[in-house]
Amino acid sequence: MTDDDAPRRTPETDPRRPWTTSYGPGVPLDIEPVTEPVTRNLERAAQAHPSRVATDFLGAVTTYATVQRRVLRAAGALRDLGVGPGDRVALVLPNSATHVVAFYAVLRLGAVVVEHNPTYTAAELEHQLRDSGATVVVAWEKAVDAVLTARPRTAVRHVVAVDLSADLPLVKRLALRLPVAAARRTRETMRSAVPSGALRWDRLVSRARPLADDAPHPSVDDLALLQYTGGTTGVPKGAVLLHRHVAANAAQGQAWTGHEEGTQTVYAALPFFHAFGMTLCLTYAVRIAATVVVFPRFDVDTVLEAQRRRPATFLPGVPPMFERLAEAARERGVDLTSLRTSISGAMSLPARTATAWEDVTGGLLVEGYGMTETSPVALGNPLSAARRPGTLGLPFPSTWMRVTDPEDPTREVEPGERGELQVAGPQVFAGYWQRPEETAEALVEHDGRTWLRTGDVVVVEDGGFVRLVDRIKEVIITGGFNVYPSQVEEALRAMPEIEDVAVVGVPGGDLGERVVAAVVLAEGVSRVEMSAVRAWSEERLARYAHPRELVVVSDLPRSQIGKVLRRVVRDQVIAKMPHRREDENPGG
Repeated sequence: MTDDDAPRRTPETDPRRPWTTSYGPGVPLDIEPVTEPVTRNLERAAQAHPSRVATDFLGAVTTYATVQRRVLRAAGALRDLGVGPGDRVALVLPNSATHVVAFYAVLRLGAVVVEHNPTYTAAELEHQLRDSGATVVVAWEKAVDAVLTARPRTAVRHVVAVDLSADLPLVKRLALRLPVAAARRTRETMRSAVPSGALRWDRLVSRARPLADDAPHPSVDDLALLQYTGGTTGVPKGAVLLHRHVAANAAQGQAWTGHEEGTQTVYAALPFFHAFGMTLCLTYAVRIAATVVVFPRFDVDTVLEAQRRRPATFLPGVPPMFERLAEAARERGVDLTSLRTSISGAMSLPARTATAWEDVTGGLLVEGYGMTETSPVALGNPLSAARRPGTLGLPFPSTWMRVTDPEDPTREVEPGERGELQVAGPQVFAGYWQRPEETAEALVEHDGRTWLRTGDVVVVEDGGFVRLVDRIKEVIITGGFNVYPSQVEEALRAMPEIEDVAVVGVPGGDLGERVVAAVVLAEGVSRVEMSAVRAWSEERLARYAHPRELVVVSDLPRSQIGKVLRRVVRDQVIAKMPHRREDENPGG
């Protein structure tokens, strides 16, 4: 009999997982095995809570029954474009009510969602579209140009443009037509002319015959998502997430928070295209039939305005969000006490941020940890007085961990020693899309379990709390987004004024890390302006990946085999920036 077949035990009586003794009240040792796809969660929510508000997009509300109807109609529209089980459909959308519908419509057909940042350049989109083999792209009007530029070198057959303003309340849609400067500015942030070659989402959906209610759902073992991540190489690759992975993580989230169905209001200020926002705001939120207040982007004024209209009870976010909201709420006298629980992820949570948030809300703010490869949450601090600020927390229910020698992933280190964190559980992905060698490097079979090598060096403290002490990976985490040095370097190296470059992350206050480029100037060039580098990178990189600072060096340190030693570069960069302190990013 395997461990998974063994009778369920209470945390206090399972010596194999000592960390479970630190679980919050009512948190189970294991979740029930997942037997249904993600799409069943929406169907159940619509049946059990048909009149409950499912989405609130800047004041435009939609019930669960209506969302379900729109999903079936949108699935019919995609079916008319030839989308079927296993086909990849790319979503290049900001957060919106349409994003929610499109996400579930793709899954309902048994097709595969491929999420993309809507601010990506054509080059970034081209690589991912070509790699995934997506045949249909549903894109925000302002992203359509980039998609069409990338399209000739991909398998994309149809590009469908989404008018974001169509999701607004009627009065706000009408206001956009007013011949005044404010309306024009707002319209320009939401809309764009749609070039020929793109279809229109609203027209396709309005003409479509809905998918039948009793149409087959996908299998729990079918592919649900290709979520792109750079991992350790810097080359974006698709993490293969099956329905059972995504559904399990949503179930684990509910077990951890203890939220009951139909009781929560979740603020979706995290982007849906990010694994953190996708799970907490799209799949977990629907599993618990929450009202999801959707923000097209994080903006303090907009969030506080929504708080007055529809108070939040649960907010997943990144530390800068909590810092800015807490400060603004204090200054403006906005009541945030409806927020009983909040979870911070994607970057280290400073203790001062947690304290400030808990002071202004009276609720709890705890740190969690995960990766795209874990759907994405693997560990979390308990939502109780036992939480331990500055740590990653404890493995989720049904999640196992071990700490191993980074040079020998089969050998566990002694208790209290530093080592690479490995996790196993129902949320761990199936591998990288069409990359068997990298999959073999990431996943290790041991003692009948499949373990994910996280690339993070940790120490396990008393009570089973995990503390991050270093990163094997060289990925830079800034503002909650992953920046892959090799991509930024490739873009800057093509600049005529730059001979060579190494990109590193340095402590960056509320950003987590700042992207800094150490550059060797081309022969005959005496200086390069930051403004010129920014203009160059804007054409080639996402905004969050732009270098924030430049440091000119005469040469780059290299290993004996010629590899640039980024850790040495980082130390040199910090030494040239004496006004920056290592403690600006506690725990990072």
